[in-house]
Amino acid sequence: MSSPTLVVLAAGIGSRYGGFKQIDPVGPAGEIVLDYSLYDAWKAGFGNVVFVIRDELEEPFREHFEPCLKGRMNVDYCHQRLDDLPGSFDLPASREKPWGTGHATYTVRNHVGEPFAVINADDFYGRDSYRKLSQFLTNTAESAATPPTYAMVAFQLAKTLSPHGTVARGICSIDSEGFLQTVEEHTKIQAEESGEINGRDTAGNWRKLQGTDIVSMNMWGLTPAIFPELETRFRRFLRTHIAEQRAEFYLPTVVDELIQEQLCDVHVLRTAEHWFGVTYREDKEAVTTAIQSLVSKGLYPSPLWNV
Repeated sequence: MSSPTLVVLAAGIGSRYGGFKQIDPVGPAGEIVLDYSLYDAWKAGFGNVVFVIRDELEEPFREHFEPCLKGRMNVDYCHQRLDDLPGSFDLPASREKPWGTGHATYTVRNHVGEPFAVINADDFYGRDSYRKLSQFLTNTAESAATPPTYAMVAFQLAKTLSPHGTVARGICSIDSEGFLQTVEEHTKIQAEESGEINGRDTAGNWRKLQGTDIVSMNMWGLTPAIFPELETRFRRFLRTHIAEQRAEFYLPTVVDELIQEQLCDVHVLRTAEHWFGVTYREDKEAVTTAIQSLVSKGLYPSPLWNV
């Protein structure tokens, strides 16, 4: 069996951060957050990586990653283009924002033929997360089970917030056997000075959330069986929302629909790892400090790839 593939969603505009946050150094030797994700994935047994990027990011990605990954992981590039739409849909002239994580995953349909993981480029998930996901993809995901079985790595909401602004998270419910029951994308999540956490659900309603809520950080274990489902639901999304300039097609929403329609099962892989990421430019200092601490403890070499 071939080793699993890591799909890295790295085409986001990064407008809140004010630049190409995916390639901004945070490590002691100039490493970026994604270097540590790839290092952890490689150590966990991932043999391939597909970068989902915009056209202008391919050159800096090649220059940065190919020397590091040579002999370690096979590298491929998939350009997330706004006009990559199914059927007879035409791109609205006013559309500038990417279509979202569901579309980004859909774009790799011709690049991936084996079980694969999906991650965000600017999130640090921790080594245990990759180990559990690699083990799942290697041992479980190629089974002929019907419906297909996927996986999601789960974090606690309170450990995933930014003190510098709002975030988007998939709020999850889990059954007694450890399977995902629902996942609903929430936006504008922020902890108030009182400690209360609030966020807006997909219907636009404000909800009070708990710090112990289990959330999706967009770290999934999938198989190619997801691609036709993504296309079907993306068509449905476009019929309703194509003229809305900021509407997004979310991967967690698709997974939730599949669960409710009994078209997939999703194992929840809980991890004790502490998530951190660069959502806002002000987050960079905290991320840099956290990585330096891990390096000082000997969990990562420095320079990272000189091994």
